[in-house]
Amino acid sequence: MLATLTFIFLALLFILVKLVLIVQMKEVCVIERLGKFRAVMQPGIHFLIPFFDRVAYRHETREQVLDIPSQSCISRDNIQINVDGLVYIQVMDGAKASYGIEDYRRASVNLAQTTMRSEIGKLNLGQTFSERDTLNETIVSEIDKASDPWGIKVLRYEVRNITPSENVIHTLEKQMEAERQKRAEITLARAEKESTINLSEGERQEAINLSEGDKQRQINEAHGRAEEIEILTHATAEGINLIAKAASEPSGDKAIKMRLLEQFIKQTGDILRTADVSVMPSEIAKLEGFFQGMDKVTQTVQGAK
Repeated sequence: MLATLTFIFLALLFILVKLVLIVQMKEVCVIERLGKFRAVMQPGIHFLIPFFDRVAYRHETREQVLDIPSQSCISRDNIQINVDGLVYIQVMDGAKASYGIEDYRRASVNLAQTTMRSEIGKLNLGQTFSERDTLNETIVSEIDKASDPWGIKVLRYEVRNITPSENVIHTLEKQMEAERQKRAEITLARAEKESTINLSEGERQEAINLSEGDKQRQINEAHGRAEEIEILTHATAEGINLIAKAASEPSGDKAIKMRLLEQFIKQTGDILRTADVSVMPSEIAKLEGFFQGMDKVTQTVQGAK
């Protein structure tokens, strides 16, 4: 009797489990009746016909993130790079997600890879880094169009890593080093050019200043010589006038001759003292007569006084 009751209880419990369906808030359930699609059950409690209805599929309705494995791509400038990323999707139609594609997760990953490889091929290496946002938007748009029959919505795509191959990295490092060396040489050349220009300008200005100074010195010297000549001329003229006046006076001519003789004697003595070669008159008699004549002149001048 107890065994019968236990069997009946278990049978009723089994029927109850098959009869009542509780769908969680985070999912939807696809119900099939006798192998044919019947309905998509939303979150809540639902009643099924035991042995006729069954839950064929359960789909996550929250946003799902799928990891896109790293893959090798060729950019437009024929550089090999490895790219991986993340794609965010959400199930919008449980029936299409169940019957439109075998595995929408795997299909989304494969589609993201092929689309990413295609879009990377349209850009050069520099653009893959600088235009990530545009690249992400393009991939989302392309995947979303292709995944619409699957009942899913591609919310966004993010390129995670863009890594050139080791050979490319080595080549880029050499290129950047060469570019830095080139910029350094250009900077040094410009600095040397500016230094040369500054030096030449300085030398030119120095030459101009020296020329102007020499010109001004010559002008000043010329003015000085002109003034000196003018003063000497005036003085000579004044002296001549005075001599002429003195000569017109009584015994003036004798005084002039006396003055000339004194200057001659003085200059002769200076010559005899400073000359390296002894100066001797050719005829002693003439020298003696010269001094006798000088004595007479002196006596005459003294007598005139």
